Amino acid sequence: MVRILRHFVSLSPQDYDGLIVRSATKVSAEVLTAGSRLKVVGRAGTGVDNVDVDAATKNGIIVMNTPTGNSISAAELTCGFILSLSRQIPQAAASMKDGKWDRKKYMGSELHGKTLGILGLGRIGKEVATRMQSFQMKTIGYDPIIPPEVTAQFGVQQFSLEEIWPQCDYITVHTPLLPSTTGLLNDASFAKCKRGVQVINCARGGIIDEAALLRALESGQCGGAGLDVFTEVRKCLGGDAANPRTTSDP
Repeated sequence: MVRILRHFVSLSPQDYDGLIVRSATKVSAEVLTAGSRLKVVGRAGTGVDNVDVDAATKNGIIVMNTPTGNSISAAELTCGFILSLSRQIPQAAASMKDGKWDRKKYMGSELHGKTLGILGLGRIGKEVATRMQSFQMKTIGYDPIIPPEVTAQFGVQQFSLEEIWPQCDYITVHTPLLPSTTGLLNDASFAKCKRGVQVINCARGGIIDEAALLRALESGQCGGAGLDVFTEVRKCLGGDAANPRTTSDP
């Protein structure tokens, strides 16, 4: 994506009125100032943390997103990861394709009665909560903006992060990537979690410290991870994504 935008800058960006990007594309001040006719940047998705909004504002460029566009899809994928982790479905399927019959190894565990911690209780977090409540999971969460009385209406009791960590059997993140959320799950927070906690990230690469996650997986402090996003694709292919306790998709 960086190569594509460099190509955009090297062409005749003054010929373009709009730019449409996904989450992996970083729209820097260089890109925004290169296009004298550029009037709008459309983000196909929820967050705009990959766009230099301050630079856009200075140049009179509107930044737009589609906050409800993928909410259901992201919520369903998150739920799929939770189910896959609880029953080790991908690992069991791969084992059978290798001609093995390891029933005891892949028995998994029930979600009934387990506690799901949801970090970020906006549209996607809410959709995840209501779906996993149908499995009789206890849903708790954290959100610095949405009032607790609002989340209580869809069955999520809020706690501080320090209170969240030791309660959860599963933790899923649904926040934008900001300085305050970068490395939200790190060595220190993993150490405060239940041993064997399982984590899911369908939000932004970098919210979970990937090096810390790998250490937690290798030590058993983290029992498994479902990952849809990464900070760097090339690094993840030899790191978190390659770990046998990880379920991931591109």
